[in-house]
Amino acid sequence: MSDTIYALSTGAGRAGLAVIRMSGPAAADATRSLTRRELPTARVAARRRFLASDGHEVIDDGLLLWFPAPRSFTGEDVAEFHIHGGPAVTDAFLAALAANVGTRLADPGEFTKRAFFNDKMDLTAAEGLLDLINAETSAQRRQAQRQSEGALGRVYEAWRQRLITRLAYVEAAIDFPEDDLPLSLMDEARDDILGLIKEISQHVDDSHIGESLRDGIEVAIVGPPNAGKSSLLNALAGREAAIVSEIAGTTRDVVEVRMDLGGFPVILLDTAGIREANNEIEAQGIRRARERRDRADISVMVFDAVDPPCPLDGSYETERAFTILNKMDLTDSAAPAPAGDLGTFKMSLLSGKGLEAFVTHLTSFVRDSFDGGAAPVITRARHREAAGECLAALQRSLVASLPELMAEDLRLGMRSLGRITGRFDVEDLLDIVFQEFCIGK
Repeated sequence: MSDTIYALSTGAGRAGLAVIRMSGPAAADATRSLTRRELPTARVAARRRFLASDGHEVIDDGLLLWFPAPRSFTGEDVAEFHIHGGPAVTDAFLAALAANVGTRLADPGEFTKRAFFNDKMDLTAAEGLLDLINAETSAQRRQAQRQSEGALGRVYEAWRQRLITRLAYVEAAIDFPEDDLPLSLMDEARDDILGLIKEISQHVDDSHIGESLRDGIEVAIVGPPNAGKSSLLNALAGREAAIVSEIAGTTRDVVEVRMDLGGFPVILLDTAGIREANNEIEAQGIRRARERRDRADISVMVFDAVDPPCPLDGSYETERAFTILNKMDLTDSAAPAPAGDLGTFKMSLLSGKGLEAFVTHLTSFVRDSFDGGAAPVITRARHREAAGECLAALQRSLVASLPELMAEDLRLGMRSLGRITGRFDVEDLLDIVFQEFCIGK
């Protein structure tokens, strides 16, 4: 934290514009050495000529923004240099910064880590910022934006503050038993703990929509060989992502395609046809198909409308599944087939007839199921684990035989919530949280 760090915050390579950021106690002196002028007015862009370390050669002509501590992203003195994005310009600029005493290239995520240490954000907001950088769809962007602004952290902090208050009541009963404190204090504490248990339980029991939205909603396409699974994948993806052939068993492994479906991130999974395997390789593909189907958020069962499997065939029993009867161009009426609980759609992938209606229904289902609305949702496994630990501690506190045991369980619950936001015992989490950031953020 005593070093002054700098990094290229925009992408490397040739570009019209590059932004270099610097933060730390030597930022002011390093900026003066680059410009040979005084610092500009805070938070007002100023045009400057930037000079090499010898003070004579001009590196570039660009913009300088100065953010004095503590009103900056990191809470330290911060300078931002907006220069031309050619490799020669950025390399020379970084070399000029390196020539200053006390400056060094930033580690990945170090700017955001300093913002965390200087109380500019909690860990959930830092993770939301990373998700915002990585967002590929509008739904991911909205979720990440709310979290980066502290919406999720405020939920956990409000619960933690309530536990602090109730712990104070319990400790008062322990420390001052002779003072005849009102019995209603303990009753109020238990009532509030019951309320917290209900709120945290609802928060945890969310069908993992936050994680699915962050990582991508998996849609597994399953069915027997030659039913049209790969054709459906290609039609939804809008490109030839999977090989289509009349030869049964063409798809041996799971083919994944990422796409934006109505603003939501979807991962399409084309799987091996489920049947009695002819060899070990095909058997492995079928096993993987079943595993991915069972883990997927949604299944799409594709059958040949002329010759579908028996409706009672247990190979295709699954929840949250659509049924597609393909090749309707070859028949006037489809034979009975296993029915998905999300509806059955008849189509011809060869002609495209019926595809649009299915895509409309799939998009609506994804939107209705995975749009968390304005309420903050869990986005990482560590949040879910810590919230679960808090919930278990609160449930134990209600059946504790002694006030001292109840108080200890409340402390454990507080620590679990504190680990999510960075209030307690977070040293072992910091590297995990910030190593995913790129250099310059």
